Amino acid sequence: MASSVFCVRRALWQPSLGLCNTEACHFHASSACRAKEHYKALVLGGGSGGITMSARLKRKVGAENVAVVEPSESHYYQPLWTLVGAGAKSVSTSRRSTASVMPSGVKWIKSRVQEMNPDKNCVRTDDGKEISYEYLIVALGLQLHYEKIKGLPEGFKYPKIGSNYSVDTVGKTWKALQDFREGNAIFTFPNTPVKCAGAPQKIMYLSDAYFRKTGKRPKANIIYNTSQPVLFGVKKYADSLWNIVKTRDLNVNLRHNLIEVRADRQEAVFEKLDNPGETVVFEYEMLHVTPPMGPPDVLKSSKLADEGGWLDIDKDMLQHKKYPNVFGIGDCTNLPTSKTAAAVAAQSAILDRTISKVMKNEKPDKKYDGYTSCPLVTSYNTVILAEFDYTGQPLETFPIDQSKERRTMYHMKADVMPHLYWHGLLKGLWGGPGPYRKIMHLGMK
Repeated sequence: MASSVFCVRRALWQPSLGLCNTEACHFHASSACRAKEHYKALVLGGGSGGITMSARLKRKVGAENVAVVEPSESHYYQPLWTLVGAGAKSVSTSRRSTASVMPSGVKWIKSRVQEMNPDKNCVRTDDGKEISYEYLIVALGLQLHYEKIKGLPEGFKYPKIGSNYSVDTVGKTWKALQDFREGNAIFTFPNTPVKCAGAPQKIMYLSDAYFRKTGKRPKANIIYNTSQPVLFGVKKYADSLWNIVKTRDLNVNLRHNLIEVRADRQEAVFEKLDNPGETVVFEYEMLHVTPPMGPPDVLKSSKLADEGGWLDIDKDMLQHKKYPNVFGIGDCTNLPTSKTAAAVAAQSAILDRTISKVMKNEKPDKKYDGYTSCPLVTSYNTVILAEFDYTGQPLETFPIDQSKERRTMYHMKADVMPHLYWHGLLKGLWGGPGPYRKIMHLGMK
C-alpha cells in the first residue's frame, strides 16, 4: 500500500511521464526518505535566487509549506563590492541580516546542505537533519577557489593585494589602491566561469580614475591580464571598452592566466594559454585577484550535476533535465549566460511561471531568453550598461545606444539597482526589465 501511494505521489511531479509507468514506479516504501520535516517547496540557498524564489513560492503555496536552507547569518548585495573596492561605497551598505530578507513565515533552516538525493526527494544537512520535499529549487551559487592559485589565500596577509569577490578581501582592494605609489597595478580574470564577468575590469577603470584624481596616474602602469581571448563577450560593448583602453593608456594582455602569487616579493606568475608551458612573471605595486570559480562541492557530487559539476537544467524552462520536480536558478546552473543578479531577476519570473505550470500538470509556456545585464563601471560617474541574451546579442532596455558611457547609468548602478534589489527582487516582485523594454521600444524596429 505504501509503495502504491509513493508511486502516485511521484507521478504528480513527473508530468512528462504521465501516469505511473515502470520506470517511475521502481521505488518502494523502504527507499523513501524517512525525514521528520517535509515541505512542498524546499529552496537550497539564501542568496538572491533563493530568497526571491522563496518569496514567490510563499505566495503560491503558503509560507508554512516553504523552507530555505542557508547557513549564513548575513546576506550581501555583492554587485556593490565593485564600488566598495574603489572607496565609493562602504561594505556595510551591501549587508543585511539573512533574517531580515527571509520572507515572513517561511522556515529558515540554518544549516549547510550536505547531500542531495533526488531519487528519494530528500536533502541532508550538515547537522544530520533529513528534509523531504515535493519540489526542490537549487540556488546554491558558486564557490570561490583562491586556493587554486599557488600562494593564496595566505597571500592576502600581505599588503598591496585585494579581491572584490570576497567580503573578507574587498577592503584590502581599497587599501591597496590608497597605498599605491608607483609601478604596476595588475588586474586579473581567471580561466573559469565567473560571476559578473565585467567586474574584473570595472575595478581597473575605477583605479585608473582614482590615480588620475590623486595625481598618481603618471607613475602607474595599469595592466589587465585576462585568460579570455576577448575583452568582453559582446562585440558592441567590447568595441567601446577597447576604445577606453586605448584612450586611457591601459595595457591588456589576452590569454594570460594567473597561477601563482608570491606576495612576499610582490610578484604574480601567469601562464600563457596560447603557449602551453610558458609563464611570465610580473612585479606589482597593486594586485587585484579574481579567483577561479566553480560549482559547490555538494552539487558536484550529486546526481543533479552535469559533467562540469553545474546544475543540469533546461535553458528555456529552468527545469532539471532528469528530475522534473527539481529546478534551478542563478550561478549554480549550467545556463549558457553570464552569472549576474540581473540574470537571476529575469530567471525568477520564468521559473515562477514554469513551477506554476508543473504544479498543475501543465506544459510550461514561457522561455528564458538568457537575458542578463552587466553595468560596466568605467569611472566614478560613468557606466556602460551592457544587456544581452543567450546569443550574445544586445537586448537593451532603453531606446538609446547603451554602449556609450553615461552618468545616468552610473546612478542607476550605484543608487537605483540596490534599492530595486532589496525591495523588488528579494520580495519576489521584480522579474527583470522585459515588460518595460517592450514599452520603451514601442514603434521602434
